[in-house]
Amino acid sequence: MSTVTPAELDELTALYQLCGAHLTHARVAYSADSGLISRLTLLVGDTHAVLYGQREGEAARTVAEFVTVTFPAAVFSLRRFILIAALLTLVPWAVFQVWLSISPAAFDLTAPEAAREAYINEEFEDYYSSQPSQNFATQVFLNNIRVAFLAFAAGILFCVVTAVILATNGANGGVAGGLFTHVGQADKFWGLILPHGLLEISAVIVAGAAGLRIGWTLIDPGDRTRRSALTDEARRAGNVLVGLVGAFLLAALVEGFVTGQPWSTPIRVGIGIVVFCAFWGWTIVYGLRERTTEPA
Repeated sequence: MSTVTPAELDELTALYQLCGAHLTHARVAYSADSGLISRLTLLVGDTHAVLYGQREGEAARTVAEFVTVTFPAAVFSLRRFILIAALLTLVPWAVFQVWLSISPAAFDLTAPEAAREAYINEEFEDYYSSQPSQNFATQVFLNNIRVAFLAFAAGILFCVVTAVILATNGANGGVAGGLFTHVGQADKFWGLILPHGLLEISAVIVAGAAGLRIGWTLIDPGDRTRRSALTDEARRAGNVLVGLVGAFLLAALVEGFVTGQPWSTPIRVGIGIVVFCAFWGWTIVYGLRERTTEPA
């Protein structure tokens, strides 16, 4: 079927409605010719197929364009801010994890001994199997969406709050990792974090990067007015957030159905690496392709 132009679609819609009205009138008129009714029914059916088939096709093309063009291009445009957001997250993580792993004094200050032992030996691992998988995945998904939206929306406060959120998330991860590393159970920690965390943390970093870009736009709008610059960047960032919903959903499914399973660590971590590579491979490949096809 050939593509229908917008003008032709409007005309076809009007004719479809007119033909449908004639068909209704013919059906209620007892003297109407059965051949006429059959002909009108055929026309209405064919036109319906063209109209709604066209709309379904356009919807499919819109989704495909978002997946392969809009979202990857929006993420690729944030690459510098993604690097900053990653540093804001991972540097505090590394600092706290190393500090707690080598400093007995810092380790002792984190919590009372009984609380630390319960957290390391039971609570951390039990958390991932504390609910039915589908309920846990739903809870994690909603929480991640909340964190990502907060990291993004806080960017309007000139980057400061977004930076604090990213650094705090990283520091919390570092504290947990440091506790396990200090007692020689780093493999247990990474075995429970990496399956879902590789993608989940990536998505939070991207959301934070979008927030940082919003904040920097207010600080330095360039040759645009602040209102115009904010509108442009908010539209682009909105595409990023919509795309990240899928990433958070996938991360939540992994956390709910993989992380807490009694499988070997290599299998669970391997699944995490696969979804991590799939996400970044998709965004980088399509983002680069869109960049290279842009007119000079």
